[in-house]
Amino acid sequence: MFTIEQIKAAHSKVKSGADFPNYIRDLKQSGVTAYETWVQDGHTDYSGANQFTLHSEPKYANLEIAATSNKDQFQQNLKAHQQGQTDYPTFCRHCAEAGIEKWIADLSAMSCTYFDKAGSVLLEEKIPG
Repeated sequence: MFTIEQIKAAHSKVKSGADFPNYIRDLKQSGVTAYETWVQDGHTDYSGANQFTLHSEPKYANLEIAATSNKDQFQQNLKAHQQGQTDYPTFCRHCAEAGIEKWIADLSAMSCTYFDKAGSVLLEEKIPG
Protein backbone atom coordinates (compact mmCIF):
# COMPACT_ATOMS: atom_id res chain seq x y z
CA MET A 1 0.00 0.00 0.00
CA PHE A 2 0.95 3.64 -0.36
CA THR A 3 2.40 5.88 2.34
CA ILE A 4 2.05 9.52 3.29
CA GLU A 5 5.72 9.92 2.34
CA GLN A 6 4.97 8.74 -1.23
CA ILE A 7 2.07 11.18 -1.42
CA LYS A 8 4.22 14.04 -0.12
CA ALA A 9 6.91 13.21 -2.69
CA ALA A 10 4.33 13.32 -5.51
CA HIS A 11 2.85 16.56 -4.17
CA SER A 12 6.28 18.20 -3.89
CA LYS A 13 6.51 18.13 -7.70
CA VAL A 14 3.35 20.21 -8.05
CA LYS A 15 3.99 23.92 -8.58
CA SER A 16 0.62 24.84 -10.11
CA GLY A 17 -2.55 23.29 -11.44
CA ALA A 18 -0.75 22.60 -14.71
CA ASP A 19 1.10 19.81 -12.84
CA PHE A 20 -2.14 18.15 -11.65
CA PRO A 21 -2.34 15.39 -14.32
CA ASN A 22 1.20 14.22 -13.49
CA TYR A 23 0.37 14.30 -9.77
CA ILE A 24 -2.66 12.09 -10.40
CA ARG A 25 -0.56 9.67 -12.44
CA ASP A 26 1.98 9.43 -9.59
CA LEU A 27 -0.79 8.79 -7.05
CA LYS A 28 -2.35 6.08 -9.22
CA GLN A 29 1.02 4.36 -9.57
CA SER A 30 1.32 4.41 -5.77
CA GLY A 31 -2.05 2.67 -5.39
CA VAL A 32 -4.32 5.60 -4.52
CA THR A 33 -7.82 5.06 -5.97
CA ALA A 34 -9.48 8.25 -4.66
CA TYR A 35 -8.96 11.15 -2.31
CA GLU A 36 -11.03 13.82 -0.59
CA THR A 37 -9.44 17.19 0.21
CA TRP A 38 -11.02 19.57 2.73
CA VAL A 39 -10.38 23.23 1.89
CA GLN A 40 -10.74 24.49 5.47
CA ASP A 41 -7.32 23.17 6.53
CA GLY A 42 -6.05 21.21 3.52
CA HIS A 43 -6.17 17.77 5.10
CA THR A 44 -6.84 14.90 2.74
CA ASP A 45 -8.29 11.42 3.14
CA TYR A 46 -6.74 8.93 0.68
CA SER A 47 -8.30 5.60 -0.34
CA GLY A 48 -6.76 2.50 -1.89
CA ALA A 49 -7.61 -1.11 -2.59
CA ASN A 50 -9.22 -3.32 0.06
CA GLN A 51 -10.60 -0.32 1.98
CA PHE A 52 -7.09 0.95 2.78
CA THR A 53 -7.13 4.59 3.93
CA LEU A 54 -4.64 7.22 5.03
CA HIS A 55 -5.29 10.69 6.42
CA SER A 56 -2.91 13.60 6.02
CA GLU A 57 -2.32 16.31 8.56
CA PRO A 58 -3.73 19.82 7.97
CA LYS A 59 -1.54 21.76 5.53
CA TYR A 60 -2.33 25.32 6.67
CA ALA A 61 -4.26 27.41 9.20
CA ASN A 62 -8.03 27.23 8.90
CA LEU A 63 -9.63 29.14 6.06
CA GLU A 64 -13.18 30.42 6.33
CA ILE A 65 -15.36 28.83 3.67
CA ALA A 66 -17.85 31.31 2.19
CA ALA A 67 -21.43 30.43 3.14
CA THR A 68 -22.66 31.15 -0.38
CA SER A 69 -20.94 29.51 -3.32
CA ASN A 70 -19.92 31.39 -6.44
CA LYS A 71 -19.60 28.89 -9.28
CA ASP A 72 -18.61 31.46 -11.92
CA GLN A 73 -15.80 32.87 -9.78
CA PHE A 74 -14.64 29.37 -8.89
CA GLN A 75 -14.51 28.32 -12.54
CA GLN A 76 -12.41 31.39 -13.40
CA ASN A 77 -10.02 30.67 -10.53
CA LEU A 78 -9.81 26.99 -11.44
CA LYS A 79 -9.03 27.79 -15.06
CA ALA A 80 -6.26 30.20 -14.00
CA HIS A 81 -4.84 27.55 -11.66
CA GLN A 82 -4.93 24.86 -14.34
CA GLN A 83 -3.04 27.20 -16.66
CA GLY A 84 -0.27 27.54 -14.06
CA GLN A 85 -1.14 31.09 -12.99
CA THR A 86 -1.54 30.30 -9.26
CA ASP A 87 0.13 28.06 -6.71
CA TYR A 88 -1.67 25.54 -4.49
CA PRO A 89 -2.09 27.80 -1.40
CA THR A 90 -3.61 30.53 -3.58
CA PHE A 91 -5.93 28.03 -5.22
CA CYS A 92 -7.11 26.79 -1.81
CA ARG A 93 -7.76 30.37 -0.67
CA HIS A 94 -9.72 31.02 -3.88
CA CYS A 95 -11.74 27.85 -3.25
CA ALA A 96 -12.66 29.04 0.24
CA GLU A 97 -13.66 32.47 -1.08
CA ALA A 98 -15.88 30.82 -3.72
CA GLY A 99 -17.57 28.57 -1.16
CA ILE A 100 -15.85 25.29 -2.07
CA GLU A 101 -15.76 23.05 1.01
CA LYS A 102 -13.99 20.05 -0.53
CA TRP A 103 -13.17 18.16 -3.66
CA ILE A 104 -13.09 14.46 -4.38
CA ALA A 105 -10.79 12.99 -6.99
CA ASP A 106 -11.82 9.57 -8.30
CA LEU A 107 -8.70 8.16 -9.92
CA SER A 108 -10.56 5.20 -11.46
CA ALA A 109 -13.09 7.44 -13.22
CA MET A 110 -10.43 10.16 -13.68
CA SER A 111 -12.80 12.83 -12.39
CA CYS A 112 -12.62 15.61 -9.84
CA THR A 113 -15.80 16.87 -8.20
CA TYR A 114 -16.03 20.11 -6.20
CA PHE A 115 -18.66 20.55 -3.46
CA ASP A 116 -20.04 23.52 -1.54
CA LYS A 117 -20.90 23.60 2.18
CA ALA A 118 -24.41 22.28 1.48
CA GLY A 119 -22.89 19.20 -0.17
CA SER A 120 -24.05 20.30 -3.62
CA VAL A 121 -21.85 19.59 -6.63
CA LEU A 122 -20.57 22.86 -8.07
CA LEU A 123 -18.45 21.33 -10.77
CA GLU A 124 -17.33 17.93 -11.98
CA GLU A 125 -14.64 17.60 -14.57
CA LYS A 126 -12.52 14.94 -16.19
CA ILE A 127 -8.88 14.76 -15.19
CA PRO A 128 -6.65 14.78 -18.26
CA GLY A 129 -4.63 11.65 -18.40
